[in-house]
Amino acid sequence: MVDGQGSDVTHRTGAPRVLLYSDDADTRERVRLAVGARLAKGEPKIEWVETATHDAVVTNADAGGFDLLVLDGEAAPSGGMGLCRQLKNEVYRCPPVLVLTGRPQDAWLASWSLADAVVPHPLDPVEVQRVVAGLLAGAVPA
Repeated sequence: MVDGQGSDVTHRTGAPRVLLYSDDADTRERVRLAVGARLAKGEPKIEWVETATHDAVVTNADAGGFDLLVLDGEAAPSGGMGLCRQLKNEVYRCPPVLVLTGRPQDAWLASWSLADAVVPHPLDPVEVQRVVAGLLAGAVPA
């Protein structure tokens, strides 16, 4: 099944695969810790694929098999917002994308990027987990 934006929203039967991009290892760790090993008790463990470069994100996204992409909008030299827009325009059935912005006021720019959801820094662990769980469930969080 495909949603209105062309994302593949077929329901997953195994462990969710999440591509996590940031040039900052601490940011990647904060996201993983916020989400947790599983979405809920009794659920399969999340398979995290971490990348720190633009090329690694594009290569992995092109290969497919991800249920969600989490991109750091503050990554350098290639930010997650521009990368999100590129992936949404170039990857067939691009999975949902969560963009981490530098501040709440950057949400308008994240909408330009075609992101499915946005969470600003500093990361609120409860909000990150809620948004990730919603995107993996096929819902677009408010």
